[in-house]
Amino acid sequence: MSTPKPLHKLVIITDLNKCFGCNACQLNCKSWHTSSIFGPMSDLDPWGAEPYSLYFMRVIRVEEGKYPNVRTIPIPISCFHCEDAPCVKVCPTGAIYKRLVDGVVVIDYNICQGFRYCINACPYGNIDFDPVEGVSKKCILCVDRLYDESLPEYERIPACVRGCPAGARIFGDLSDPNSEVSRIVSEYGGFVLGEQYGTKPEEEYLPIRGVSKGPFHNEAELPLEERFAERTGAIDNAPQNVIQDAQKLGLTIDDLRGYKRNEKNVLPL
Repeated sequence: MSTPKPLHKLVIITDLNKCFGCNACQLNCKSWHTSSIFGPMSDLDPWGAEPYSLYFMRVIRVEEGKYPNVRTIPIPISCFHCEDAPCVKVCPTGAIYKRLVDGVVVIDYNICQGFRYCINACPYGNIDFDPVEGVSKKCILCVDRLYDESLPEYERIPACVRGCPAGARIFGDLSDPNSEVSRIVSEYGGFVLGEQYGTKPEEEYLPIRGVSKGPFHNEAELPLEERFAERTGAIDNAPQNVIQDAQKLGLTIDDLRGYKRNEKNVLPL
């Protein structure tokens, strides 16, 4: 049986040719969510013998080559919002679910009982446990930002994308064949990590290509705000398209910006 498809597929594409491992994405994510409804991002005994910090994303380093020709490749990783998400299937309370309208996997903290089945089921280690609140937490693609109509359109992007100084993180809707992310994935050979686990990850990466102008050839010709909007994917204004379809389902902006499980917005897996 085929896996049901969401109406939209909001994703983040990471260009490994641009990422230089500064960890700004990780820190911007931490900063934003610490005070959002999806926080807090707990830090326990940070200067002690056994410190613990909660992050929604991390940057791993992979060594390539043999001595003395060795280099380190930084790879930012957050929730892949899998098409066939095992975390959703194992949750006994239904707290974690994939949303019908935008494809984002969200955890309802009011329902989560902290059983941690989702943490064990995720083969990528993209879900963590908050010992302060006693619930599982993960990247939710900054839905509280995406659908915040008080923000300028070019700011309605995830915090990690907003804070990347290299423009290595690009946000958009992969279900739209005319979107920036669809064009870039097709043109530069986008690929997913952990395909062998059969979860069908939706976040994609662009390979290392060496010296390259990158996906945005006319970037310098645009006004500053449009330049920023293009290199982050905000130029497509994907959240607005999601809002229009959500309203047809009887969903409100608050439904989209929050984590509360709404059966109108649950994609059965």
